[in-house]
Amino acid sequence: MKGFVRRIRQRLGVRMRSALAASAVVAVASVLTGVTFVIAARWILTNNVDQSTADRATQVADALDDPSRASLRAVMTPSARDRTVVQIVDPSGRVVVASAAVAGAKPISALRPPAGETGREQRRLEVAHNEYFRITALGVDTAAGPRTVLVAQSIDEIDDGTEAAVGALAIGLPLLTVIVGLATFLFVGRTLRPVDAMRRQADTITGRSLHTRLPVPPTADEIAALATTMNTMLDRIEAATAAQHRFVADASHELRSPLATIHAGLDLLEAADLPPSAGAHVTRMHRESERMARLIADLLLLARVDEKGLQLRREDVDLDDLVYAERERLAAQRPDLRVTVGVAPVRVSGDAHHLQRVLRNLLDNAAAHAKGNVEMTLSAAGGTAEITVADDGPGIPEAERERIFDRFVRLDDDRSRSGGGTGLGLAIAHDIVTAHGGILTAEAALSGGALMRIHLPGPPDAA
Repeated sequence: MKGFVRRIRQRLGVRMRSALAASAVVAVASVLTGVTFVIAARWILTNNVDQSTADRATQVADALDDPSRASLRAVMTPSARDRTVVQIVDPSGRVVVASAAVAGAKPISALRPPAGETGREQRRLEVAHNEYFRITALGVDTAAGPRTVLVAQSIDEIDDGTEAAVGALAIGLPLLTVIVGLATFLFVGRTLRPVDAMRRQADTITGRSLHTRLPVPPTADEIAALATTMNTMLDRIEAATAAQHRFVADASHELRSPLATIHAGLDLLEAADLPPSAGAHVTRMHRESERMARLIADLLLLARVDEKGLQLRREDVDLDDLVYAERERLAAQRPDLRVTVGVAPVRVSGDAHHLQRVLRNLLDNAAAHAKGNVEMTLSAAGGTAEITVADDGPGIPEAERERIFDRFVRLDDDRSRSGGGTGLGLAIAHDIVTAHGGILTAEAALSGGALMRIHLPGPPDAA
């Protein structure tokens, strides 16, 4: 049950939750208020009836001492709208005098209070169609002996008033609840409108648009304070990111000069007549310096991408020439691998240098994890150029096929430092392909290894 309630709350927005909460509070408060009002109204109306019958009983008691009985007849006769009956009863229970409506009827009540005291009850009267009446009994001492004045008044007015109040509440309370809910929904929506504008603006902010700021509403309330705080946070993030980019770019530039010196020194050492053990160390150092040079070049490229975006030189590029060139390069570097290609002549518009870098990174990645075979294909159909690079290595788990395009990501078993990877090659390839309007995805190869697939905008058919 708790899980179901949690899911419902997650699906309902702040506006709807606020409207429902306000409606629920108003409904509960209205019901309690309505019940209290009905009870209070009925109590007041009942007291009014009791006061009316008590006054009539007092008038009848005062008229009993009139020898002419004229005043008694006057108070015993009700008005046209008065549903009141009167009886005067002696101690034996005999009705001495009665109003016309109950003439000849038995006593309407068994109350016999002492002289000067009053008793009350509510009961049905058979002589009045078995309806409920409020009865007041007043004990009186007369010259003829003690008497009891019984005055009964119908409670139809009380019932009618109560029904009218209940009917009004039954219509008004749901209407009030709906109005409050709608008003709350609208008012909260207007209040959250700046928040929605902030959300839409924040959704557009990326690592390359950190200069964008959230709109600050003109009101001096909590939402404006939130927008100001968020913009201040963006200022700090932008400053920190800019400092990081400057550091990476400056450090990479500074490292290129000493690295070039190291390269030159290692070239001289390789040309020198060194013992075999020393020559092996020099060769290993040369490979590590080349790896460092690639890393520095990658960092410089990423720093430029983060700062200004990838700058492309658009020109016609023969992808088949790039594929063959990279196949020859990999075959020369890794004679232990079998590199096969299936190429159709395809021309696209793009940056040849960056596209060649994509192919190089993907082939180097495949060679690093292949057991013995690397396969690359190039084709064009439907206005799209497609390039695939596959290996027969361990492959990429399906859950990791999107994460591998993030920077500095290595899969634990296969992308280790011992393999020579920096975790930047696939990220750079992905950025370059995206800048060309293409898509780079990772899939499973038929051989069980990894397959990288590139889709680039191209001509309708192969050139």
